[in-house]
Amino acid sequence: MILATAIWGLGTVVIKSTVDEVSPAWIVGFRFLVAGIILGAVMITKMFQRLDVAHLKGGAVLGLLLFLSYETNTLGLSDTTASNSAFLTTFYVVIIPFLNWVITRVAPTKFTIIAALLCMLGLGFVAYGGSEGFSLRFGDLVTLLSAFFLSLHVIMTARISPGRSVTVLTVVQFLVAGLLGIAFGLATEPLPDFASFGADTWISLIYLAVFASCIALLLQNLGVAHTEPAQASLFLSLESVFGVLFAVLILSEMPSVVTYIGFAFIFGGIIFSEY
Repeated sequence: MILATAIWGLGTVVIKSTVDEVSPAWIVGFRFLVAGIILGAVMITKMFQRLDVAHLKGGAVLGLLLFLSYETNTLGLSDTTASNSAFLTTFYVVIIPFLNWVITRVAPTKFTIIAALLCMLGLGFVAYGGSEGFSLRFGDLVTLLSAFFLSLHVIMTARISPGRSVTVLTVVQFLVAGLLGIAFGLATEPLPDFASFGADTWISLIYLAVFASCIALLLQNLGVAHTEPAQASLFLSLESVFGVLFAVLILSEMPSVVTYIGFAFIFGGIIFSEY
């Protein structure tokens, strides 16, 4: 899961050159459909051996949640700042233990609650280090909805994966999310002019499909299948840390002292959860 968050962190830098030319639903559709085709081709033998109705149903549920979380998150960015989006999306860290409580009737421990609050505090420092104040707009509310769908995706992955092939589930959910993205794009957004895309745009799309979707989400699903949902959410919160790290290394951005304080809270929360 930590490796997956590093790949996503780099993706926050890569995607900047993509969103100006490709609309949200088409990005979601392209990245997951291509990822599903690639992973399905690589794992073709296992697909034939393990694919059944249970995998199709489970993968369809996860694919729907995957599409909803990524589509709403991207849509929210059209009416909110990147800092607001980063902060509000990470509400899944707090949502997961309580949503999992509603679904499984297993109450979160005090350690999980305190660790989640530490991570939320740290992510708040990271998101708002040197930025302007907070205000709720339509985009903010949509981003909160994205955090809810992301929470459901993490919890349902943990519930559906036991007894099933994580690889097969991942392929199915990629294909479902990709087809939903393309269908939504055809219904609501203009068709992208693929012929006009430059090399940088194609490189960004390939990175999003192969690394940020195929490899990273497979790693996430493998990790979530062997980790408690609440703890998994804390590890996945490292995405914001890697995002800032790669912004420093590649874009020469200089985080404030407040941001580094946020890093300390996030790592402290993870260590506290494991303890």
